[in-house]
Amino acid sequence: MSEEEYRIESDTIGPVKIPKDALWGPQTERSRNNFPSGELMPLAVIRAFLNLKKAAAQSNVEVGDEPKEKGAAIEDAVDQLLSLSDEELRKDFPLRVLQTGSGTQSNMNVNEVVANLANQLHHGLDILPNDDVNRGQSSNDTYPTAMNIVAVEALDKLEPAIEHLIAELKVKQNKYWKTVKVGRTHLQDATPVTFGQELSGYISALKHDLAYLQELKPTLYELAIGGTAVGTGLNAAPGMTEKIAGKLSEVYGHEFKVKTNKFWGLAHHSGINVIHGALKTLAADMFKIAQDVRFLASGPRAGYHELNIPANEPGSSIMPGKVNPTQSEAVTMAAAKVFGNDTTITFAASQGNFEMNVFKTVMISAFLDSCDILTGTITGFADKMIAGLSVNSARMDDLLEDSLMTVTALSPHIGYHAAATIAQTADKEGTTLKEAALKSGEVTEAQYDEWMDYMKMTNIDQTSPEE
Repeated sequence: MSEEEYRIESDTIGPVKIPKDALWGPQTERSRNNFPSGELMPLAVIRAFLNLKKAAAQSNVEVGDEPKEKGAAIEDAVDQLLSLSDEELRKDFPLRVLQTGSGTQSNMNVNEVVANLANQLHHGLDILPNDDVNRGQSSNDTYPTAMNIVAVEALDKLEPAIEHLIAELKVKQNKYWKTVKVGRTHLQDATPVTFGQELSGYISALKHDLAYLQELKPTLYELAIGGTAVGTGLNAAPGMTEKIAGKLSEVYGHEFKVKTNKFWGLAHHSGINVIHGALKTLAADMFKIAQDVRFLASGPRAGYHELNIPANEPGSSIMPGKVNPTQSEAVTMAAAKVFGNDTTITFAASQGNFEMNVFKTVMISAFLDSCDILTGTITGFADKMIAGLSVNSARMDDLLEDSLMTVTALSPHIGYHAAATIAQTADKEGTTLKEAALKSGEVTEAQYDEWMDYMKMTNIDQTSPEE
């Protein structure tokens, strides 16, 4: 940078050249140069930090630990920053996830930007990043507080996506509740099931996944703020943190609390870890559902082709008319990323040393990535796959009629061994099951037609879509 392009500021290490128009200060600039690679710090984290700084300034004023004028100036600066679009906000927050694992530099990035903007808005107050904006706080308690806040926000967006997919699956479940098809176990033919029953299993899985997330989410309401450097609360004014929790609860609509063990809050991120385990479970269930749909729709001439899927885009650059299960592919790839993120978070959560965990930034980045890709792919799967899904009834009937495992219905009448012999004979001789059964002499045609009731085999009258 030429002399016209930068200004010089100093921190405790020494002077630093900073772009002339940048709102950040020396600690941000050092980090910007020291850590140039990897993804940028999520703006959700920055916005959570800004709300936290505003709540802290207000609370410090209320408990008499911050001059009213400085608190108001910090509040004005934060409000102006929060009003910016993501693109505008990013200009002042250029740091990366791969920085110090405590998130210290991002905390200071926020402190410096808020302080400099507050000084521009209120000349003569001399608001300082550490002494004023960071009053009663430490990166060690502010960053995990921001982590929990953004994790809750991300779950708030994911939950409606799961509910939406459940609703779309219910439409198809009710429509095809009595559409009989071949069941399959071990990737082999099994006894009949209805497509509606099959869908009810998907719905139940997603309902359980949603319940797991909702039951676990309250652990994120426990905030580390107030622990300051090592969990003891040194330099935090009495009553400050309780007020912060109340103000953040009003902003986000959740009952955040600070009456929790701060040594745990700084050095362990159990809530992030356990909830991501539930996200992994959701991803695993979504993988299974998406996989089933694309297999059942495979073909159309050389696969199962029990399902017809929407043609959302051309499937091939060389094969005209090809339709691919792209929404299923997106879901399964998203699941693969979530599995990887879970490994990252599991390892990161194990890396608390003494009074602090220093894998915070990568942990929350992975968590937010999982929430984001699950929210997007689940919504897309609901709207662009399940909503347009239909069954190929003729194909289902043909496969069911050709299945040998419906012979199971004969077992109670003629015994397992005799029924197995009929199935093996039909397979070996290439005949229908009925032909082999009549040839065996074990059943009459009238008995066969009475016992071989596909719908009855599904026990449809003993099951309910709501189970």
